[in-house]
Amino acid sequence: MSKAKRNIQQVVIASHPKMSGVTELAGQVRAFLEERGVSVCVCTTNQADLSQKLAEDKFNLMIAIGGDGTMLRAGHLTAPFGVPLLGINMGRFGFLMQLARDEWQDYLPRLLSGDFKIENRMMLKAEHWRKEQLLDTFQVINEVVVCRGQVVRPIRIRAEVDGYSLASYVADGLIAATPTGSTAYALAVGGPIMPPELRNILIIPVAPHLSMDRAVILPAGASVNVFASSDHQAVMSIDGHAPVLLKNDDRVMITASDSATQVILTVSK
Repeated sequence: MSKAKRNIQQVVIASHPKMSGVTELAGQVRAFLEERGVSVCVCTTNQADLSQKLAEDKFNLMIAIGGDGTMLRAGHLTAPFGVPLLGINMGRFGFLMQLARDEWQDYLPRLLSGDFKIENRMMLKAEHWRKEQLLDTFQVINEVVVCRGQVVRPIRIRAEVDGYSLASYVADGLIAATPTGSTAYALAVGGPIMPPELRNILIIPVAPHLSMDRAVILPAGASVNVFASSDHQAVMSIDGHAPVLLKNDDRVMITASDSATQVILTVSK
């Protein structure tokens, strides 16, 4: 956690493309900021050129308006460029969002005066390997899930940590979560809540059958390899995105990422 030293002069507001009410709220936030001399760009999180705009180092802050999915999308966009992120919740749960929809008018003046801190949230890097070929690399804010596909039968999963066997599972899936993700899917299957400033990986199975059913918190710097085998279908999903099909003995390698999601802390006075 660090005290912010930057002035908030240029802000991009990124909203959910379809959620009811977000366009109106984005307009209200824009008007509020512009009245106070801030340059504002308004877009949706799926706008094609948004990543390029962030890469041009134009913005001091992104304000995400929507739900947790919007915050995840915004985090994936901002993390590579070190742009801090503030979320205004318009969704149902809003675990990742810092402000409720009726709190932003009270908080933004404090933000503009420099009264805020930035917290660096650990991210994961997930690599999809098939034998010796790297097929794809993903950046992860919440979790990597290796799990069964459409057929409702468990799969076999093997996990290694730093080259040593951790456990073998017959289960619906296995979650590797960040501390941020410990309040998401991992919490829903009985995992512990981890302080967000930690850099540990949480491993927890989903519906294990006669297998180890306990969560494991790995030390900072650990490397995890997950192997899945099935006679029907196994997939991998990153932060709830569309699943990636896994073949038997494909390897998902999970390590701490060099990137971090920077989030604004909205601590009460």
